[in-house]
Amino acid sequence: MAEPTPPGPGTGGDIVRDLHRRLEVVAFPVAGEEALTGIFGDQTAASLIRFQAERGLNENGLLDEATSAALVEACYHLGDRHLYLHSPMLRGDDIADLQLRLGSLGFDAGRIDGIFGPDTTRALLDFQRNTGLVADGIAGAATVRGLRNLGSRSPDATPVAQVRELEKLRHSRPELTSRRLAIGQFGSSAVLTTAVTRSLRNRGADVVSLDHPDDSTQAHTANQFDAEMYLGLRIENNSRCRVAYFETDGFRSEGGLRLAHRCASALTDTGLEVSPVQGMRLPILRGTRMPAVLCSLAPPVDVVQATAEIAEALVDAVGSWIADPAADPT
Repeated sequence: MAEPTPPGPGTGGDIVRDLHRRLEVVAFPVAGEEALTGIFGDQTAASLIRFQAERGLNENGLLDEATSAALVEACYHLGDRHLYLHSPMLRGDDIADLQLRLGSLGFDAGRIDGIFGPDTTRALLDFQRNTGLVADGIAGAATVRGLRNLGSRSPDATPVAQVRELEKLRHSRPELTSRRLAIGQFGSSAVLTTAVTRSLRNRGADVVSLDHPDDSTQAHTANQFDAEMYLGLRIENNSRCRVAYFETDGFRSEGGLRLAHRCASALTDTGLEVSPVQGMRLPILRGTRMPAVLCSLAPPVDVVQATAEIAEALVDAVGSWIADPAADPT
């Protein structure tokens, strides 16, 4: 049976009404005639763009795969369901809330990514043991009640995972030789990615080159490779380059932030126009377990003409970040 076509401008029916319902649940309602008739029009696209902006996704006004998943995840609140290690891993805003609460209490749940993985399980077990709860690794009613009894998570508290990432950066080896790096490409950036990979290998790095079109597959491969850094490259039909790292409510990747600023500065030095560095929750940034950056390069003609120069600039950026990864990003 064929998969249903995702709703887009001009479409209607139950699937668009369901989209409107989900947008209303997450406080981005569709107003006017579109809400009454179940039509995907300008108001629907505007609500989607506002939701995408709030979630750190590409603001295209379309119900792409990442946006659809984010809408589902945004509907979960801590306590709505039992949370535990599962295959495939559970995802949702309730898990991000759990991770933040654990992290603010000093239990390292890893990156605050809304994915219930082994790090979250270990932190949850530690919390349960330290508070006299049944240590079953399940965030059920008693565990959630225990977390809430210890007070609301402070919006200003820095999660322990973020503190430890920065501390790890401060003590990392400054040489590029033998460092395990992952370079990924999307779309038409194969030539540029090959040039970056070759140059890094010539400087002694151990590099895995990733070209699978699926973000989750690239992230899984980079994680299995135990990469210390991920750099994704794609060419877009825009007027300015964009450089993004992983950031969500209450958490940011310290390594990703610093690497992103290095890459943005390097691209600017080649003559390309670069938008301010942006923290986002794009799937490739969320799924990788190491400092990760996605460079969306534009305009295509300028990028193609300056491929060699851009490749060397990015390699220099990676090398300078490796040499001092905890430096002030500004």
